[in-house]
Amino acid sequence: MLIGVPTEIKQDEHRVGLTPTSVRELVFHGHKVLVQSKAGAGIGVRDPDYERAGATIMGSASEVYGRAEMIVKVKELQTSEFPLLRDGQVLFTYLHLAPDPKQTESLIRSGVVAIGYETVTGPNHSLPLLSPMSEVAGRMAVQAGAHCLEREAGGAGILLGGVPGVKAANVVVLGGGVVGTNAIRVAIGMEAQVTVIDRSLPRLKELDFQFGGRLNTIYSTVEAIEHYVAEADLVIGAVLVPGAAAPRLVSREMVRAMRDRSVVVDVAIDQGGCFETARATTHSKPTYVEEGVVHYCVANMPGAVARTSTFALNNATLPYVLALADKGYRQALLDDAGLLDGLNIHRGKVTYEAIASALGYEYSPARRVLGT
Repeated sequence: MLIGVPTEIKQDEHRVGLTPTSVRELVFHGHKVLVQSKAGAGIGVRDPDYERAGATIMGSASEVYGRAEMIVKVKELQTSEFPLLRDGQVLFTYLHLAPDPKQTESLIRSGVVAIGYETVTGPNHSLPLLSPMSEVAGRMAVQAGAHCLEREAGGAGILLGGVPGVKAANVVVLGGGVVGTNAIRVAIGMEAQVTVIDRSLPRLKELDFQFGGRLNTIYSTVEAIEHYVAEADLVIGAVLVPGAAAPRLVSREMVRAMRDRSVVVDVAIDQGGCFETARATTHSKPTYVEEGVVHYCVANMPGAVARTSTFALNNATLPYVLALADKGYRQALLDDAGLLDGLNIHRGKVTYEAIASALGYEYSPARRVLGT
């Protein structure tokens, strides 16, 4: 198969779809890889590094899209990339379609086969291609929130862990999944007072067993969220509904009730955000103030640590890229039910139910469109 790796053009995005190590593995399997010039510059990988791995360097994105049978990216397509897609081409990347009707419409019109990293599933309903970036984002959320609490960053001037004789900050984490667990670990490590709110009692029990008395575990209700958010110095939104828009758990009224210059970090902003006051920001302009509260809502948080994120992501995606290339997309999808869950759009049809429901499209089950 001919595989293409374009340079990411989303603002402040420096990750790349394939590392030279991944390219070498694909070439070893008999495939050809086209890499756009300087695609790896953001992680310190040069064109000669890709050439030594067996890739062919292309001068422009149009050349990569124009020739490749499968495109491997990191972030969702940007507007200027829409016209580059070809009917029947496979697109393998993060898509986040539920809150993005414009991209969804373009993918439907293009006739591509769009497989989203974020909806590929693994054992026990895990999300193996979302998990590495969720780990990064969860750890970064506390780091970013701690910085935003500093006075010069607009915050209340609070040190997350306090000092002897001075109270530590109250950190509330909404959601105890991969993002939430990593945020909890870092916040506790920085000696903050941490509360997690989740609607799964089994998950709360697991977190209680993992962190013990250092973590306050609370069952999720509107009243609980309202109470703990109002008392928080830092609230981290870490709630995910796979493939669907994030639930709006924190209303504008709840944000308004928070203390002046407190901070919210909405890790769910890729899926629309779980704060009513949230809107996507960039690494160049990461924050804004709404209702007296500092909001950090960067839509590609792991892009700030692009090298770590790229290698972590490739560790997870490479087996799937190899399967798609070795078998062809149709057979690879039929052989792996978890990869099949990643099929969002197939040649004009929406094959992921949550996306169809969110955006008003007819839902076409994946196996039916594949002819089984």
